Amino acid sequence: MPLRARTATVLVLASLAGLAMFCWPLFIAPGPAPAAHTADAPLIFLVTMPVLLAVVLAEMSSGGIDPRALAMLGVLSAVNAGLRPLGAGTAGIETVFFLLVLAGRVFGPGFGFVLGATSLFASGLLTAGVGPWLPFQMIASGWIGLGAGLLPRRVTGRAEIAMLAAYGVLVAYVFGFLMNLWFWPFTAGADTQLSYEAGAPVLENLHRFAVFTLVTSTFGWDTGRAVTNLVALVALGPAVLTVLRRAARRAAFEAPVAFTPPNKPHKPHKPHKPHEEHEEHTHAPHPKSAGIDTGDGADGHRPAAARNRPG
Repeated sequence: MPLRARTATVLVLASLAGLAMFCWPLFIAPGPAPAAHTADAPLIFLVTMPVLLAVVLAEMSSGGIDPRALAMLGVLSAVNAGLRPLGAGTAGIETVFFLLVLAGRVFGPGFGFVLGATSLFASGLLTAGVGPWLPFQMIASGWIGLGAGLLPRRVTGRAEIAMLAAYGVLVAYVFGFLMNLWFWPFTAGADTQLSYEAGAPVLENLHRFAVFTLVTSTFGWDTGRAVTNLVALVALGPAVLTVLRRAARRAAFEAPVAFTPPNKPHKPHKPHKPHEEHEEHTHAPHPKSAGIDTGDGADGHRPAAARNRPG
């Protein structure tokens, strides 16, 4: 599904809003309570869902998502929501991201963004994982699907699987980084080397956060997520890509819809006159064929006397 100008604009605005959701503690002093996000998360959730709906409407109005693509979106969201409880987050094992990466690769960035958000929302409902972290998970997963759709399209074969596997490993750490960022200012405590310091320079706080992430999740949960993505994409990637591309071809998502006017009724032809009513044209026979003497000789030429006669 091609990324059109209107859809790209909506995606950029949604991404900027999501980035502000994660990074605002770096510029504004947080509240003292560890659950400070509990009050603003419902508001963020209410803002996030209309943005996702705007992406869908923009794609539909631009011809990028039609009812068949929406049906595919619903099916893949349900499958992804069903896959997530298989890992249950144990030791960082997450089975939701490999299908998101493959679907974003096949169907494009707009589809991947919406699929990432709806998959996490549906899985949150299934696993009772609805909480202040859910809007942040939805946005971060949407970015994963968006990035998969923006990968180079010319790469094919084994090189494509290697590229997707490397991307899956990278986004596993990026997802952990983002999900740590939203609660870090409220959980690291105060007056420690890993604590968020209100009013400190951004780079200093980022350094503290990087150390916090390395110590708490990078070598544990994030690595488990990266290994899961790597194994799933290498083992199942070729087969799943084939199935998704075959479904995309049969659904003909990009086939243009053309409306043709109804055929005009043909005017009835006038009946031809019967053959016997046609006038018969007769041709006068050639004088020679009719046996008329033209004065020529036997050889068809005029006699010498007639040729030499004046006039």
